[in-house]
Amino acid sequence: MVNKFYKNKKVLVTGATGFKGAWLCAWLLKLGAKVYGTGFNPNQNKNLFYKLSLQKKINLKIFDIRDYKKLSNFVNTSKPSIIFHLAAQPLIYESYQKPLLTFEVNCIGTLNILEITKNFKFIKSLVSITSDKCYENKGWTRGYKENDVLGGVDPYSASKASSELIIRAYRESFFNDKENRGVSSARAGNVIGGGDWSIKRLIPDCIRALRKGSPINLRNPNFNRPWQFVMEPLKGYLILAKKQFENPFKYSTAWNFGNKSKSVITVSQIVEYIINYWGSGKLKKMSKNRVYEQENLQLNSLKANKLLKWKPTYNIKQSVKVTTEWYYKVLKLKKKPSEVTNNQIENYMYENKWS
Repeated sequence: MVNKFYKNKKVLVTGATGFKGAWLCAWLLKLGAKVYGTGFNPNQNKNLFYKLSLQKKINLKIFDIRDYKKLSNFVNTSKPSIIFHLAAQPLIYESYQKPLLTFEVNCIGTLNILEITKNFKFIKSLVSITSDKCYENKGWTRGYKENDVLGGVDPYSASKASSELIIRAYRESFFNDKENRGVSSARAGNVIGGGDWSIKRLIPDCIRALRKGSPINLRNPNFNRPWQFVMEPLKGYLILAKKQFENPFKYSTAWNFGNKSKSVITVSQIVEYIINYWGSGKLKKMSKNRVYEQENLQLNSLKANKLLKWKPTYNIKQSVKVTTEWYYKVLKLKKKPSEVTNNQIENYMYENKWS
């Protein structure tokens, strides 16, 4: 059982102060893990991490993931047996503003964690998180599979495709049959959930507009996205890390963690759901965005369904509902973020029979 596996395990989460990192840390603590984390001060999403008081519950070090020496020293001191590598520059929009930074953080950060994993034998399982945007855009409406061609036109997507190549090179070159350690990459779709405050990202932009009573401006209202609640891919990461810890040769590869069937809908439909759950708001469609983004992007998760027994729990309406409820309860009902977050984790675990 996954819920028993993590009890007292030493787990390192890079990018712990980010949106997904904070949710993962909170979940690991609930599973009884001894959690260590790295963070970066300019992170715009660190607000959730500190609102959940996670800095008091995990061993956290703040430094740049590109600093090999600091990262290596922290790993050697904490000696985790499992690592989830989430530290990244995660925004397409910002990758146009800061392309060099994006490539450095996403590629060198991945290189550093792989090199350290190679050097320290106590690390048994590494799950490195990339993105569904690592695939070469063929304009397909069918889901992309793990063996499809990697690529990327925008700097963010290209950096993630590059990270995938780096991961594969290390796995094939250094983690062979003589190494009883697992190294894998995980690709997920557009993740939504409470506590995300990134700029130029749909849900946070919607919530900011709703709070101000302003119209919600959409730059690409007809784009389709594979929306999923934040705990869906995190569940996949947790299952994968356990599986390859126990059987690295079978599970060390690339994995898709996509959305539930029929959860690929337009941006404008998502906003209409949010407005409905919030109880007020207006939608305004803007002129076409000049920044390149893929119009249609879907993942085929059959491999994870079959081999990991992983599948999404929530459909798109449920995902939007629990996400909007998080913001509504915290911002309008003045409930503690930690209370709302822990309740959502507990409910999700109960529905997945992990509690």
